[in-house]
Amino acid sequence: MDKNRLKIDRHLFEETSHSPSLVDIVGEDRLEQVVDFCFIENPYFPGKALLRKIQQKLPVLIKFYPSSNPVLAQKELASVVHAQPEHLVIGNGATELITIIQNQLVSEMGIPVPTFSEYIEKLEYSGKVKLFQLPPEKGYLLDLDAYAEWLEQEKPDTALIINPGNPTGQLIGLDEMLGFLRRMQHLELILVDESFIDFAADEIPSLIPHVAEFSNLIIVRSMSKHCGVPGLRLGYCCTANEVFLRKIRNVLPVWNINTLAEYFLTQLRETDKEYHVARKKVRADVELLFNQLKGIDGFEVYPSGSNFILLKIKGGSTAYEVQMRLLEEFGVYVRDCSNKTGMDKFHIRVSSKGRKKDKVLVEALRQISKDLGSNPQPLLNVKAQLRPIRTHKWG
Repeated sequence: MDKNRLKIDRHLFEETSHSPSLVDIVGEDRLEQVVDFCFIENPYFPGKALLRKIQQKLPVLIKFYPSSNPVLAQKELASVVHAQPEHLVIGNGATELITIIQNQLVSEMGIPVPTFSEYIEKLEYSGKVKLFQLPPEKGYLLDLDAYAEWLEQEKPDTALIINPGNPTGQLIGLDEMLGFLRRMQHLELILVDESFIDFAADEIPSLIPHVAEFSNLIIVRSMSKHCGVPGLRLGYCCTANEVFLRKIRNVLPVWNINTLAEYFLTQLRETDKEYHVARKKVRADVELLFNQLKGIDGFEVYPSGSNFILLKIKGGSTAYEVQMRLLEEFGVYVRDCSNKTGMDKFHIRVSSKGRKKDKVLVEALRQISKDLGSNPQPLLNVKAQLRPIRTHKWG
């Protein structure tokens, strides 16, 4: 095993709150030796035909500026997400829009944790964040009634919900979300991240059809996740609030998306049926992966409404230890969730990469589980092992 053991740059994991890219960890010449279950994507989209079209267009696209009229791209996107074009803002990835929204519209944001790190980090240094700890003993589930009561007590002007949750995969039903929005209409802003909602059900339970009902609502989505194009850096937000729209657009540069991304948007209408076949295939794969993982001793498997699954290690080994062994010995890269504020050091997250590759993950975890023991002792003092949070402003 030692002869075939991958040598990786472990220090890279200490330099970011996100996961280092696989090429940085193992090098370009060893990429084929590793299956990346860390980064979340749609493995079935774009299809081969669309990729060929993009390749053929590449020599032309890189020689021209993108359009200076964002309405054209908004219309293309609106046709497939079933929104009003004027309600959309397209960003250079969802993180660009998240940063703008937080800088321009938020005085103080309530954030359930654990969560996507970007939401905390952009506010932490400006003292604009209050953190709501999700209960580990209940699988980090977000109880919207408890969250609403906390918001009413703590009085931030903005509330965040990621649905389905990241890293938990927890899905909150549409009716429950609508009830929360009605109760919280007094807030200045409710930011709902729906980056994984397309994998939640065959009929997508998005809030986009209801966006005009709530003047304080902004929905943000990452197309890296549901369209499988992280390299194109595409994301968008949707709101009917004209003040929000104006403030966000005023900060964006003229050409905030590149010509490759813009061309991809023009192909969405034509490939929409293919896309929905792909996302439903992902849903089926995740269900199969979930059932396979449930049969492995040594892990607690969380139900998911997304294209990824959260697992708790029950044998005493930390997520980092399991992550490193999977990577170095089995060529399997998973997400160590230990650096997520409010989460303990015993959770890993895995995304589905298609059934053939998912088998590699399952077999590797089965091998790991033999070392964890078939009858692990329950973890003690879970709360003491959480990354500490603060529920007041940073000083």
